[in-house]
Amino acid sequence: MSTWIVFLRAVNVGARTYPMAELRDLLTKEGYGDVETHIQTGNVRLTSPMRSRAKVEGALEALFEADRRFPVVTMAFTPRELTQVAHDATGLAEASPAAYGQYVSLLKSAPSAAERERVEALSREGERILVRNRAVHFQFDVPYHAAKISNAAIEKVLGPATNRNVKVIHALAEKWG
Repeated sequence: MSTWIVFLRAVNVGARTYPMAELRDLLTKEGYGDVETHIQTGNVRLTSPMRSRAKVEGALEALFEADRRFPVVTMAFTPRELTQVAHDATGLAEASPAAYGQYVSLLKSAPSAAERERVEALSREGERILVRNRAVHFQFDVPYHAAKISNAAIEKVLGPATNRNVKVIHALAEKWG
């Protein structure tokens, strides 16, 4: 069995509700093992006989859409990959502390060198973007809600992404990594 940490994009925002208890029940009923969730923003740990990230994401997206009647984009990471995202975030914070914190947008696939350059070029005074594999790290010296750079800007270049506060990334890496 492979262990996956799955991040759901844009659930429990507006009308796109997905109570985590219902999600856990559905996944367990469908044969996934060791199902756990963390807070209400769509962070799930599960085990599956599927070893392919694309197959896991595809199966979950089809299952969630059938259950909820709206698309739910997923980004699946292995425990090792999640631990690396947290490690990268720590290293970036040590190299250049951010006065108003860090956020991480998680991607379905690693961007090309050209895409990485395009995204990092969106950085501006007080708002730094650094890409590491399938994670886009935001470092803010301005309040998050005052920032001009957003997950939406990243998605215009790289496709679907889901954003988490770095504190959530660290908590999940400690809990599930």
